[in-house]
Amino acid sequence: MKPLILVTNDDGCQSPGIAFLARLAARFGEVVVIAPHEGMSGMGHAITIKTPLRYRKHTPNGLYPVYAVEGTPVDCVKLAMRKILGRRPDLILSGINHGSNASVNIIYSGTMAAAFEGAMAGIPSVGFSLLDYDHQAPLEHLAPFIEQVIDNVMQYGLPANVCLNVNFPAEGDQKPIRGMKLCRQALGYWKEEFDERKDPHHQPYFWLHGEFICTDEGTDTDLTALENRFISIVPVHFDFTAHHAFASLPEWNGILAHNPNPATHEVTPEK
Repeated sequence: MKPLILVTNDDGCQSPGIAFLARLAARFGEVVVIAPHEGMSGMGHAITIKTPLRYRKHTPNGLYPVYAVEGTPVDCVKLAMRKILGRRPDLILSGINHGSNASVNIIYSGTMAAAFEGAMAGIPSVGFSLLDYDHQAPLEHLAPFIEQVIDNVMQYGLPANVCLNVNFPAEGDQKPIRGMKLCRQALGYWKEEFDERKDPHHQPYFWLHGEFICTDEGTDTDLTALENRFISIVPVHFDFTAHHAFASLPEWNGILAHNPNPATHEVTPEK
């Protein structure tokens, strides 16, 4: 039996990026595309709980089925695993996203949320993103790199609960891609503003915009790799515990050992 590969994204099932990724993935197994029926960028790990979830099936090219889901990328993965596919996927691929998911952008990314959902289920998962928001941006030159990543993951797997965040530099007029690098996620933040406007009824509404600020001077980050024309590959996981902080908070052990409200807590002060 061929490996079953689920392909999804957050740009919608009509995106050129998902069609390109699905075509490459079909060389490695049986592909099923299950993606939002419209763009869901910036949805992060949102799920639909207040409205019904619906999907429709179509096969635009006869190569693989496509399911358009009226929900988020994470909804797509959940429905795929529990209702649509009929068996557990061997691999989940998300993308190719049009726009960067490097550094802290991963927090807001629906593309990477789908990969995280796969990792939470113990399925090897990879998110792919291109640093170009143009949906007509060239993709063909990325094929050998994507195929190498897919082949490596299928051959060697990934550590438990880990997925990959893969970002490609934009083609533009710059030099060719120099290769791929395993990196860490760069530290940074968005300096945000709200553009306030008035509707025809003179009521205010707002458009969010901002500038990304990198605060990381390291040379081993995804942003540094991308700036130097390398594809960045960052292994990420969904455990948000700041393990390094335990060493910085030793006094908390003593504080938390003393129960402020014995009537409602089991822990009692030491004598």
